[in-house]
Amino acid sequence: VQLVESGGGLVQPGGSLRLSCAASGFSFSSYVMSWYRQAPGKERELVATISSGGGTTNYANSVKGRFTISRDNAKNTVFLQMNSLAPEDTAVYYCNAWLIKDYWGKGTLVTVSS
Repeated sequence: VQLVESGGGLVQPGGSLRLSCAASGFSFSSYVMSWYRQAPGKERELVATISSGGGTTNYANSVKGRFTISRDNAKNTVFLQMNSLAPEDTAVYYCNAWLIKDYWGKGTLVTVSS
């Protein structure tokens, strides 16, 4: 099982990034997929979740209206489009797959700074 995040980097406040998470080794289309983040010195928090079929999404209040989670089950990939980024969005972003078991990626760093 592998979850490999990509797309992180340094961006200025107000900018955008699109994170990707490529999955392999399990039945991706059956799993609920989520993005979590962990800022320095803080606990890991749930950012966004998408149902197995993609029809239902949920967001943390802090990112609602700015971030969009989506998935492509044909390509075993989940995305997180992040707009209007702010310094408080700086964190390591992790991809998570959940059905009966939890799978985690190693994370990708997003730094929002001028």
